[in-house]
Amino acid sequence: MKKFIVGGIVGGVVNYLLGWLIYGILLNDPTAPNAGKENLMLIFAGCMIFGFLISYIFSQGEGITKCVPGIKVAAGVGLLTSLWFDCFYHMYDNLDYKMTIMGAAISLVMAAFVGATVAVVNGKIK
Repeated sequence: MKKFIVGGIVGGVVNYLLGWLIYGILLNDPTAPNAGKENLMLIFAGCMIFGFLISYIFSQGEGITKCVPGIKVAAGVGLLTSLWFDCFYHMYDNLDYKMTIMGAAISLVMAAFVGATVAVVNGKIK
């Protein structure tokens, strides 16, 4: 339980900071229609939920506590959840395939970092 909670918190914070770096700094488009109207509390909550999802997966079964297995498993989860969300999000309008692929790639990379972090944290907790 301790690994789940600590790993989830750390994973969520890492996810939030990576999102800020990637979406807020690197891909920031101040001319986007909803720029500046983001609900940061919901973004933070979503990041924490993803951190706890990865921590839950890692704390079940064999217990992932090494960096490389953490990267592999979390990257797969990030890719699949991104594609899953996009399929339902765009079910009534035209799917922008380029944006979907870019979003899935970003989710994969962010999830890999979260997975590595959660795995290392879980490995250090007794």
